[in-house]
Amino acid sequence: MANPYINSAIPSPCYVCDEAALERNLQLMKRVQEESGAHIILALKGFSMWSTFPLVREYLRGCTASSVWEARLAAEEFGREVHAYAPAYKQSDIDALLPIVHHISFNSLSQWQRYREQTVAAGVSAGLRVNPEHQEAETELYDPSAPGSRLGIRASELNGIDLTGIEGLHVHNLCECDSYALERTLEAVESKFGDLLHNMKWLNLGGGHLMTRQGYDVEHLISQLKRLQETYDLQVILEPGSAVAWQTGPLIAEVVDIIENEGQIALLDISATAHMPDVLEMPYRPTITGAREPGVLPHTYKLGGNSCLAGDVIGLYSFAEPLKPGDRVIFEDMMHYTMVKTSFFNGVEHPSIGILRRDGSFDLIRKFSYEDFRGRLS
Repeated sequence: MANPYINSAIPSPCYVCDEAALERNLQLMKRVQEESGAHIILALKGFSMWSTFPLVREYLRGCTASSVWEARLAAEEFGREVHAYAPAYKQSDIDALLPIVHHISFNSLSQWQRYREQTVAAGVSAGLRVNPEHQEAETELYDPSAPGSRLGIRASELNGIDLTGIEGLHVHNLCECDSYALERTLEAVESKFGDLLHNMKWLNLGGGHLMTRQGYDVEHLISQLKRLQETYDLQVILEPGSAVAWQTGPLIAEVVDIIENEGQIALLDISATAHMPDVLEMPYRPTITGAREPGVLPHTYKLGGNSCLAGDVIGLYSFAEPLKPGDRVIFEDMMHYTMVKTSFFNGVEHPSIGILRRDGSFDLIRKFSYEDFRGRLS
C-alpha cells in the first residue's frame, strides 16, 4: 500500500492531520463518555488545530483553555463549553474570561478570594486546582506534583477554609499515562480530598489519559470513572490533549543537503528548535517512517535542522537507501503538542498545515509567509 504522505500535493515542510485517524480517536472517546458518564473536552494546549473543530465538536463537549487567547479560540471556533484554568489571572484576564467561560479553576486560595464575588456574579462554575502530591509523570518538566510545584493547592492549605461558592476540584498530574496511573492518583486524591468531593458538583481529572494509545485498558478507565461518579454523586471531566491527536499525522520534511563531518549529516528544511522543540527540551526522539536506530540499516545520518543554532540536531537514524536532496523524511505523530509549540525562530520557513481527508484528498489549510514572520515582532 502506497504511503499517503508521499503525495505531490503535500508541500514540504508541512504538518498533515489525518482526518480518518482523528475520527477514530474521537469515536473511542465517544464510547468512553457513553459508557462511563464522564465528559471529555479538548485541551487546546495539546491540540488547537481549529480547522478540525467541526469534526471534533461532533464528539467532544467543549474545550479547556489555559489563557484568554485559548478561551477565545474555544468560544469563537469550537462553540460549545469553555473551561479555563491558569496558574494566575490578572484582573484583565478575569474581565475577558468570565463572559465566555462556563467553568473556571483557580490555582490558589488567594486568586479565588480575590475574584470570588465577580465569578459568582457572572454565574460561572468555580473550582480549585488541588495538588494530590502524588507523582506519576516520568519527565520532571511535565510533573505538576513534583516537590515545590507551583501548580495546585495542597490539602494542608485547605484546613478550616470557607469554600462557599466552590463547585468543583481540578486535578492534573498525569502525562501520557495509563488508567492504572489514574487509579493510583485517585487513591491519593480521595485520601486527601475525599471529604470535600461529597460537596462538589464536578471533578476535573485534567489530561494525560492516553486512552487512544494501543494497549491502553479502556474498560479499566471506564470502571474508575463510573465508580467516582457513583461514590461522590458528581460529574467527572477529562481534558486530554495528546489522546485526541495521538498518531493522527506527521510532519513532512525534505532533505536539502548532505555534508560530511565524522559521518554523514543530512540537513532538512525544518528545525528541531523551531518546529519540534520537545526533541531538545525533553529530550524526545521522533519516529521516522522507514528509518531505524543508527547502524541497523545500511546508511546512517545525523539529521540536522536548518537554523543557525549549533545544537539544532534531531538525532542519528539509519535508512535502507542513501538520502539525497529532495527526498522526503516523514516524522510520525506530530499533531499533539509539537504543532502548538512552533516558533518563527531564525526565520526558517514555517511548516504549512494541511488535512488528509477521509477520501484520500489533501487540503492545504494554511501556508505561512514572510508577512507572518514579520508580524510576529515589531
